[in-house]
Amino acid sequence: MRVLVLGSGGREHAFAWKIAQSQQLEKLFIAPGNPGTAQCGTNVAISVNDFEKIAELVLREKIDLVVVGPEDPLVNGIADYFESKDELKAVGVIGPHQNGAQLEGSKDFAKEFLINHHIPTARYQSFSAKDLEAGYAFLETLSPPFVLKADGLAAGKGVVIPDNLVDAKRELKEMLEDQKFGEASAKVVIEEFLKGIEMSVFVMTDGNSYKILPEAKDYKRIGEGDMGLNTGGMGAVSPVPFIDEELMQKIEARIVKPSIEGIKKDGLKYKGFLFIGLMIVDGEPFVIEYNVRMGDPETEVVLPRIQSDLLSHFSAIAKGTLEKETIEIDERSATTVMLVSGGYPEAYEKGKVMTGVENTTNCILFHAGTALKENELVTNGGRVMAVTAYGNNMKEALALSFDKAQRILFEGKNYRKDIGFDLM
Repeated sequence: MRVLVLGSGGREHAFAWKIAQSQQLEKLFIAPGNPGTAQCGTNVAISVNDFEKIAELVLREKIDLVVVGPEDPLVNGIADYFESKDELKAVGVIGPHQNGAQLEGSKDFAKEFLINHHIPTARYQSFSAKDLEAGYAFLETLSPPFVLKADGLAAGKGVVIPDNLVDAKRELKEMLEDQKFGEASAKVVIEEFLKGIEMSVFVMTDGNSYKILPEAKDYKRIGEGDMGLNTGGMGAVSPVPFIDEELMQKIEARIVKPSIEGIKKDGLKYKGFLFIGLMIVDGEPFVIEYNVRMGDPETEVVLPRIQSDLLSHFSAIAKGTLEKETIEIDERSATTVMLVSGGYPEAYEKGKVMTGVENTTNCILFHAGTALKENELVTNGGRVMAVTAYGNNMKEALALSFDKAQRILFEGKNYRKDIGFDLM
């Protein structure tokens, strides 16, 4: 098979790394890719939202399958675009159509879906700028802390959790009237705060049947002890030690099955991943968000634990035969630690020379924000590199991830030294 992966981050490097291992692969392209993906296939300098150029590449290179990494092109309708063109209809696209992508593209749409299909989630209401006073009144019915979510896509940063009513009202005004997150916060979802422990479950579906992948837990805050600003993710672990068979059965029965059934009932066109963000409250699972693609950095611990042929699974999703696939899972733990630029998630500098990357013994490096400048590897983003390792348990894997994280050097490098701290 000839395959195109869309995206340029650590998630897409992990996809490219895994697909490159398949016996079914003839040629792999990544657009736009990064220096890491260039080691797995051919990078092509095309934006993930330039559908016309992507179509030209697909036709020129006779590509059979397109794997969409980030959410933007899905919410913008890349699967619909391919289906609308006679010459592209036969190309498989791993990612939902635009109507299914609304599960991530609109927090309000997702909450309505959850309520309509009786899937456990936090109490909520949605507000726009004209409803600001009603939003204030709803906040007054809740106990702190408060959860405010921009309705649209905000690059993983559209959620604020003020711990008092005064700050919550100020944040709501900034989001709605001052457009703190631009168009994404033209509507804001206010939720009750659920106190528990977060984790994520990942599902592959062909729109009819589904397969559950290894679960993971990521760490969003920049500071140790889960303090400070939200980021795109500072590290992840899989499996999650507190998950037992009883909890997984609850998650499948109460959340995964009704989510897939809901997708079918609502006529959402869906072939790809459903990422379910969960809060476990006193042993009971609640949905806090849906994403319509794999998470990052969770992909960097989930895919290394899949021992079966990912490309075979993708081909089955495209053909609607996923039910026949068997997913084989590595029993070992996988952990990843994200190296980030100094100042991230606020202002940071790019172009810092990286050293110590050559020796990858005992770990896998997934490039997230790197570039080549005059044959030197340099930083090119806020999240720079994910350091993934295996171990017989989480502690063993983390020791290897931290060891390599320490050895890779660049000016301003930062990483959390407490990934997994709450699970020990």
